[in-house]
Amino acid sequence: MAKEGADMTEETEYMIDKNVSKEAENVESSGDAKEMRAVVLAGFGGLNKLRVTKKAMPEPQDGEVKIRVKACGLNFLDLMVRQGTVDNPPKPPLVPGFECSGIVESVGENTTGFEIGDRVMAFVNYNAWAEVVCTPVDFVYKMPEEMTFAEAAAFSLNFVAAYMMLFEVANLREGMSVLVHSAGGGVGQAVAQLCSTVPNVTVFGIASCFKHAAIRDSVTHLFDRNVDYIQEVKKISPEGVDIVLDCLCGENTAKGLTLLRPLGTYILYGASNMVTGETKSFFSFAKSWWQVEKVNPIKLYEENKVIAGFSLLNLLFKHGKCSLVKSVMDKLLCLYDQKKIKPVVDSLWALEEVKEAMQRIHDRGNIGKLILDVEKSPTPLLTICMPSYDINKHKIPFMN
Repeated sequence: MAKEGADMTEETEYMIDKNVSKEAENVESSGDAKEMRAVVLAGFGGLNKLRVTKKAMPEPQDGEVKIRVKACGLNFLDLMVRQGTVDNPPKPPLVPGFECSGIVESVGENTTGFEIGDRVMAFVNYNAWAEVVCTPVDFVYKMPEEMTFAEAAAFSLNFVAAYMMLFEVANLREGMSVLVHSAGGGVGQAVAQLCSTVPNVTVFGIASCFKHAAIRDSVTHLFDRNVDYIQEVKKISPEGVDIVLDCLCGENTAKGLTLLRPLGTYILYGASNMVTGETKSFFSFAKSWWQVEKVNPIKLYEENKVIAGFSLLNLLFKHGKCSLVKSVMDKLLCLYDQKKIKPVVDSLWALEEVKEAMQRIHDRGNIGKLILDVEKSPTPLLTICMPSYDINKHKIPFMN
């Protein structure tokens, strides 16, 4: 994979370096302020907007937990944040990232339930891609003893989202059928594992053909995303499926509604079809919007179908459903302790390798979750710059 930084203009390079230098000067002028490394998004756009730099270390406020970060999760949503295609993002420069794992370093006043040294995983409303984060205690959870930091960073968002869509929204029960797009991704693999905890559930997975060998055993039936999967599914299940989980949007919305059997539920939880190039494309956005079937409530009524949307981060940070999410997390940790579920980690990347990690997600090359390992040293530059670099250099040991 070629280094995209080679395509940056001198003016863009100068402006970003100037902003980063100015921010570093502000940190130094604060006297005894402690510093930390963080990934900073200087502005919305391409990979060249990302930099690892020094920032002032945050301190916990009332009701917050300060975490020394060991690992951070990288999601497709982070690509959309970088491009500026999400609703109401913070004004850049900003530190991306919504989930992390690490060790409690201190707690703010009126903060109970955690002690210094606790191993935890947490949701963060941005700012996760840093050596230290502070987040409200309601978003923090203790890790099982056997769980690694990489697994913890791959666990919270993917499994909570998958569980809530299946059991809270769609009411998955014995004997039902589920179709999941991007079956090889972090959420897709979490969905497959959770479905296996319910008797006689049929899982139809849609994924790129090069992932099939690795994920075939995790689903009941597996189809190439580039084929007419509607006809393939109906050959097996003429009435369709009970649940459709769609992270793509666009033309797949109409296909998903077509596949629903009576009393079935279609859930949209992403819009990755809007991301085609490195920067935001108004054409892709318009195309995705135009391809979405305009839902007629009368038709839903006549066909006994349900359409829903799900955003875990909005549920946490906008709708205040922390207690509900915590109850789900408790159930998931029980399943983990029983060895019924286990996060799939695709690869580990240093903070300095965030551009290459993002490119891997953009290319839909990952199987499971990509993790930013805060303590990992970058792979030598000459290796990363090779057009076909070796992904095994980034894989965690048990994945090799």
